[in-house]
Amino acid sequence: MSGKADLGNAPPPDVGPARDERPAQSGGAAPDEAPVLDGAIHHPTRLTLVAFLSACDEAEFAAVRDGCRISDSVLSKNASALEAAGYLHVRKGHVGKRPRTWLSLTPTGRRALVRHLAALQDLVDAARGAAGSAGA
Repeated sequence: MSGKADLGNAPPPDVGPARDERPAQSGGAAPDEAPVLDGAIHHPTRLTLVAFLSACDEAEFAAVRDGCRISDSVLSKNASALEAAGYLHVRKGHVGKRPRTWLSLTPTGRRALVRHLAALQDLVDAARGAAGSAGA
């Protein structure tokens, strides 16, 4: 085994929230609504990729690959899925005579990450609330 995390073997979930799901709002979901996780970025590899890119304006393909500890093919596959969802921008160019690829989150991708993280936090808060009321 190579020591690199290859989390891209599972089939990807549907891209984006389902039609009947509404994006989670910052500040929590209504008590009778479950938080909505974003299917396009919930997959562990894509969440890692989006989180990594959220810390910079743009990153070169190899830096993203190494930072996320995934293979070229896994990064390429997941970057394509995020690009199709409108969450990722891929820019190709050259440094000298060598081809290079740079990845960056789109504004839509950054907002999707914020909503997804808020939905995860809502789940944590709901679990804490349920544990607190069960012990009372």
